[in-house]
Amino acid sequence: MNNEMTSNSILEKWNSIKTQLEYFFRKRDQENTEILMKQGISLFIQFLSSVNEMVFQEGQEIPYQNMSFKPVNLEERLGFIISRPKLYHSYRQLSELMVELEKLSAKKEIKKKSSSYKS
Repeated sequence: MNNEMTSNSILEKWNSIKTQLEYFFRKRDQENTEILMKQGISLFIQFLSSVNEMVFQEGQEIPYQNMSFKPVNLEERLGFIISRPKLYHSYRQLSELMVELEKLSAKKEIKKKSSSYKS
């Protein structure tokens, strides 16, 4: 992941994509839905690597077992989303994963600040 892409910028980009996805799902535009879902999946993977301070690229196997911060049932849920990006249910799952990872990221930052005060 490139270091210029912060958690905040990832979430801003996701919110933009999310708004567009809602529109395309209402219009049943599968072509644009698939394109944006793939962008959303890529953003989630970037966010996941950033939160876990790991480097892995799209297409590379994700080292789930080495992650300290990951949503529940991540491997199964992300596998479902990747294999069926045109489904509305996949969009809902991706949205939930983003929310869960955002909470985990905040929890991590709180722990980091708490431990730095003790030092």
